[in-house]
Amino acid sequence: MSGFMGYFGGRKDPKQSTRDAIVTLRQQLLMLEKKEEHLQKKVDEELKKAKTNAVSNKSVATAALRRKKAHEQELERLSGTRLQLEMQVSTLESANFNQETMAAMKKGSDALKAIHGKLTPDKVEDTMAAIMEQREVAKEISDAISNPMNAGIDLDEDELKDELAELEQEELNDRLAGADHVPTTRLPSVAEPSRHKVAEDDDEEAQLKELQAALAM
Repeated sequence: MSGFMGYFGGRKDPKQSTRDAIVTLRQQLLMLEKKEEHLQKKVDEELKKAKTNAVSNKSVATAALRRKKAHEQELERLSGTRLQLEMQVSTLESANFNQETMAAMKKGSDALKAIHGKLTPDKVEDTMAAIMEQREVAKEISDAISNPMNAGIDLDEDELKDELAELEQEELNDRLAGADHVPTTRLPSVAEPSRHKVAEDDDEEAQLKELQAALAM
């Protein structure tokens, strides 16, 4: 019957089974914590009763201590059980996290495979080489279009340099020849008026001396 139901019911999702197990363990932990709280109250009550009757009624105090001891032993047992459950919950959560991480990584790997397809490093290199080749062709075409006058002309760079040097030398010679024929006529300078004034002063002084000589005679 179980096989029949399993056949039609199908297999249970492992992720859901893990989640259910974690939920069940946590519920059990909650129950243990409540039971531990209840037992701790019992321990406190029996200890109080033992203190109250320690002098007046030792038999009652002794019985209270015995019950207290039994509750403490039960608490220790529950504490050990709780520790085991907590470890199991931690292990399940870690395993579930690892499983989900691996599933995500597998999806990423499958996506990369789908993206790359039949792409290989050799094909990439061939494609890049073809791109570089076409870039060179495009550059040559661009150079030819931008400088059509040179199309089909075989230029000798050394010959061009020699011709340029000759032109430079001719230009220098022309400039030197022009410098030799520069007119030497001096233009009136700003200082000319002062020179004329000095000459006028000298004439006046000569005339004054002539006048003084004439009076002395």
